[in-house]
Amino acid sequence: MRILILNGPNLNLLGKREPEIYGSETFEDILAALRNAYPKVDIAYFQSNHEGAIIDRLQATLLEERWDGLVLNMGAFTHYSYAIYDTLRSLKVPKVEVHISHIFEREEFRHKSVTAPACDGMISGLGKKGYALAIEWIIKRTI
Repeated sequence: MRILILNGPNLNLLGKREPEIYGSETFEDILAALRNAYPKVDIAYFQSNHEGAIIDRLQATLLEERWDGLVLNMGAFTHYSYAIYDTLRSLKVPKVEVHISHIFEREEFRHKSVTAPACDGMISGLGKKGYALAIEWIIKRTI
């Protein structure tokens, strides 16, 4: 089984950026824990601060690569990127949107996700555990 995790802008700063909201672990720490917890799953990772790079990576998933599921944290793109939404709609694999923070308890502009309707589900506010829950759901969905 192959699962791709895509993170959007500023998630490369996990562990440094607002640790009171996002925690003190880097995403590399989180990724190592996920790979350790799911040794039979090939977990790949891609992060970009650039919307076009994320779209290119999603299109590669559609056109060239074979993935059994996607776990997405689009960061701020969540709230306004209809271009990412359109690309996600093209992908026929299970997709789960994840947010480390509880987006509905934050600033008003974060309360709306334009990308979530293109996904099969959304997890918000459960910290790094959201990534593991998304992987669990994909595993159970594809078995």
